[in-house]
Amino acid sequence: MTSSDSQTPEDLAVEEAVLESVATGLPRALGDLGTLVRIPGIAWPSFDQSQLERSAEAIAALATDTGVFDEVRVLRAAIPGTDEQGQPAILATRAARNGRPTILLYAHHDVQPPGDDALWETPPFEPTVRDGRLYGRGAADDKAGVMAHIASLRAVADAVGDGLDLGVALFIEGEEEYGSRSFAQFLSDNADALRADAIVVADSGNWDSRTPGLTVSLRGNARFTLTVRTLEHASHSGMYGGAVPDAMMATIKLLNTLWDADGSVAVAGLEQRAAATPDYSEETLRDEAGLPEGVSPIGRDSILSRIWNKPAVTVIGVDATSVASASNTLSPEVTVVISARVAPGQSGADAYAALEQHLRAHAPFGAELTFSDVDLGDGFLVDTSGWAVALTRQAMADGYGVEPVDLGVGGSIPFIADLVREFPEAQILVTGVEDPHARAHSPNESLHLDTFRHAVRTEALMLTRMNRITR
Repeated sequence: MTSSDSQTPEDLAVEEAVLESVATGLPRALGDLGTLVRIPGIAWPSFDQSQLERSAEAIAALATDTGVFDEVRVLRAAIPGTDEQGQPAILATRAARNGRPTILLYAHHDVQPPGDDALWETPPFEPTVRDGRLYGRGAADDKAGVMAHIASLRAVADAVGDGLDLGVALFIEGEEEYGSRSFAQFLSDNADALRADAIVVADSGNWDSRTPGLTVSLRGNARFTLTVRTLEHASHSGMYGGAVPDAMMATIKLLNTLWDADGSVAVAGLEQRAAATPDYSEETLRDEAGLPEGVSPIGRDSILSRIWNKPAVTVIGVDATSVASASNTLSPEVTVVISARVAPGQSGADAYAALEQHLRAHAPFGAELTFSDVDLGDGFLVDTSGWAVALTRQAMADGYGVEPVDLGVGGSIPFIADLVREFPEAQILVTGVEDPHARAHSPNESLHLDTFRHAVRTEALMLTRMNRITR
C-alpha cells in the first residue's frame, strides 16, 4: 500500500468537510441509534426471534440510505452440525475503484437479555439520555458500533461524493452474544464479498471516556458445565451426615482448588503472557468495576496484567437446592458452569484440557465428574506493524484530540480467530465506542455521547485517509 507522507491542502479541505458532516449528522445518528435500541433483538431461543428480523431490516435500510453500497442483503448461514439457520445478518458491499483498498466494517445488532428489569433505573429498551449518556440495552454493545459505521459512511459519502473509490463491506452480525454459531459458515459462504485489506471490528472499548484505545490483545475463553455426583439418591442429613459426602460439600472443596489464597488461578497448564501494561491504580479499578471499600482485589502483579495477560476462572452458574426449598438432605449431585478466560497465546482447547485434568485430579472422596456443553475460543494478538494500524492510531489521535493507548482486553471475541483463518492477509483493527462505565451486559448499560462523537470522527477520518491509498 502506498500513500503520500504529507497531506495536501486539498486533502485537508476534504477532511475538514468530512468532520463538519460528522458534526451535522450526529443528531440523526443518535436518533437512529435510539430507534435500534427500542428493538429487543436477542438471539436466545426463549426470546421473540422476530425482533432480530426487525433489527436486521432496519439496519439494512440504514445501509441502503447511505448511498455507498452497490448491494445490501439480509442473509443467514447454516449452523454447522445442525439443521438450523443462524440469525439474520446484514451484508452490504461496494467494489473498490482505481486501485483503492477494501475495508470490512464489522459490528453486531443482537444484544444481551436485559436481566431483572427492577435493576434498571429506566426501561432497558427505552433509550434515555441523562448526564451525557444514552441508557438502554445495546446502546453501547453493540448498536453504537453499528451506528458508528453508518454515521461515518454517511459523513464520508456526503463530503467526498463521487470521489469515494474505497471498497467497503459492511457485515453486521445477528448472534454475537449467543456464541456466533453460524459465523464461520457465513464467512465461508460469503468469502468473496467479505474479503478485505483491513477489517475493523467495532466491538471493544477505550482507555476512558476521553482517551481512545486500539485493542491489541484479547483473552480466549473456555466455558463448560461440570456435574459433581456423590450419591445415588438424596439421603437424610441427620441419619448419614458426617459419614457420607454430599455433592455440595464435594463441589465446594473441588472448586476451592482452582485458586490460591490470594485468588490467583492455581491450575497447572494455564499459561500467562509476559507483556508490559500501563499504570492503572487500585482506585481506578474500584471505580470502574464497582469494587466496594473493604473488599480487596484478587491476584498478584500489576492489575492490568491480571486482567489482560493472565487466566481467570469464574463460577457463573450453580444448580442446587434453592434456599426456599432447603431441607435436611444430603444432595446427590450439584451442577456448576465454569467460565475461564485464557491468556493470549494459549488455545482455548489447551486451557480446557488443563482445567479438566486439574478437576479430575482433585475430585474429593472419589466424586464422579461429568463435563458437558464445552464452548472454546482462542485469544488474539494484533500485528501492530502494518500500515492500517499506523493509519488508525493517527486517526484516533486526530478524532479524539488525544493520543491513543494500546489496550489488552480481559474479555474475549472468539470469532476473530475465524476472521484470521479465512482472511490471513487482512489487517484486523479492534476498536469500539465503549468506555469503562458503559456496563455492557449489565443493568443500566449506557453510551457516553462524547465518546460516540469522537469515535465517529475517528472512523470517518480513517475511511477518508484509506480512500487516498493505492494498493
